Amino acid sequence: MSDAPLAADAGLGAPAGAGKGRGLRPAFQLVPFLEVRQSVSEGYRIAVYAASLTVAALASVALLAFSGVAPADLAREIATVGFGSPRALGSVLAQTAPLAIGGLATAIAFRAGFWNIGLEGQMILGAIFAAFVAIHDVGPESLRIVLMALAACAGGMLWIAGPGFLKQRLGVNEVISTLLLNYVAFNLLLHLLYGPWKDPVSAFPHTQQFETFERLAPLGWQNLTLALPLAIAAVLVAWWALSFSRFGYLVDLMRANREMARAVGVPVVALSTVAILASGAVGGLAGFAIAAGIEFRTTQNFFVGYLFSGVLIAFIARNHPLGVLFVSFAMAVLLLLGQSLQVFFGIPAALVQLVQAIFILCVAASEFFLTYRMHWRSAS
Repeated sequence: MSDAPLAADAGLGAPAGAGKGRGLRPAFQLVPFLEVRQSVSEGYRIAVYAASLTVAALASVALLAFSGVAPADLAREIATVGFGSPRALGSVLAQTAPLAIGGLATAIAFRAGFWNIGLEGQMILGAIFAAFVAIHDVGPESLRIVLMALAACAGGMLWIAGPGFLKQRLGVNEVISTLLLNYVAFNLLLHLLYGPWKDPVSAFPHTQQFETFERLAPLGWQNLTLALPLAIAAVLVAWWALSFSRFGYLVDLMRANREMARAVGVPVVALSTVAILASGAVGGLAGFAIAAGIEFRTTQNFFVGYLFSGVLIAFIARNHPLGVLFVSFAMAVLLLLGQSLQVFFGIPAALVQLVQAIFILCVAASEFFLTYRMHWRSAS
């Protein structure tokens, strides 16, 4: 008897792959499909934003709990550090001022599509220019503090002008140029503080203390100075410029579609230049706020951590000036909370930075849900 029928019945003579998977594929299978959203309602945007912050907060609480800080202890520390006493609240508000100015500088650049990662360098140049006015007694005493602020803005603008030119004319990535200039500014600061500007009284690497008329005046409550009103004024001016003026409308149009903006006659290069220089000026003002409003001198470490904080504030606030102010307050609480956790719970500083990174990642990930809509379709 021939074996061919048996082989055919057993499927041995069938072509390779024939009948493969038959009877195994489910009758109904769903696969995801992404569609770009044409518009997003404000309610949905707020909901996604709130959800991203909630996820970040829960992940941070879980991480700290795993590290030995119970949620109840964490809540008690937040209440104590932020609102436990007038002195605690004053410390938070004092820290809020430079954070708000630095976050605003970053947000202005981001809003114009310029990734300014050189906030620390602009702060350093702002403090150096302000200190130069104070050390060399430039101008009358009655105008000294105003001249210091203007000089700080000029220093920040000078330090961002180079990366702005390289970006506009040569297409050099501004992330690289602004970041590398931070190190140049830091070494310039070290040269001055260990050299001609070293304090002649203490011989420590910082400038001599500014005179009373070279400091931002105290507000008369706790340790607050005019740095806080200065930050609020800068935020309000930026809010008006970006939300209600023609400049802000054109900046948003340029950010949405640069080529279309150029095609309809928007002066893209000039508009970008103004936004970039404004970002640098505000960054220099942040250095001035610390030097003249908090430390009353220029030190070698006053800027540390502000780059990361500025990016975080701008991201969470979605580059909105008013959002920057409120997020800066929360960031000030977080920074002082981190110091408290390090002292009383032995939490390393790197863990506090990890918590900040979690918030950045969650807020950045929320852009996916604002940009795309997910559908489920049948695979058949």
